[in-house]
Amino acid sequence: MNTSLFRTQVVPFVEIFALLLTLTMVADFLLHQWDMVWIGRYLGIPGTLIILLSFLYSLRKRKLIQSGNPKVLLNLHEFFTWLGALMILVHAGIHFYAILPWLAVIAMLINVISGLVGKFLLEKSRRQLSSKKDQLLHQGMSEVAVEREIFWDAVTLDLMRKWRLVHFPITLAFSLLALGHIFSIFLFWQWR
Repeated sequence: MNTSLFRTQVVPFVEIFALLLTLTMVADFLLHQWDMVWIGRYLGIPGTLIILLSFLYSLRKRKLIQSGNPKVLLNLHEFFTWLGALMILVHAGIHFYAILPWLAVIAMLINVISGLVGKFLLEKSRRQLSSKKDQLLHQGMSEVAVEREIFWDAVTLDLMRKWRLVHFPITLAFSLLALGHIFSIFLFWQWR
């Protein structure tokens, strides 16, 4: 059964991102309806901590820590980043007080989109290359002929894996803007 690329890759991407935005609006609406806006004000703290926890995957991948199953940590990375982003978006609400927090929110959203694109494109490309290799082998091609046939696809996949070179600077920009926001909160906090 051959399903379309649009249905298998684009639709889940849009659904996950739309769910994030929809839940943000629903949570913000409910907090306003129940006169509990103050809760949203403090959701930035656990949201940030959950996003920091998601970096366990990055630490494991770079062998800075040795424990943990990389696949499990990747799934946790994706979930914690999404959940943390949801909390931070509710924290941001629809309030426009200063430019720095909104720059951080925009950078976070771009980072989430970048992560989702990497997740769906890389997974699809890996499966497609593996399927093509299996199909060629099944047709009776030799291992050497198959490697020659899929060479450019393998090179393309290798280049796509370098997507992280784009994702990392976006993550860094988000981190610096978030730190600037956190620093400014402590700087201007009414310490009484």
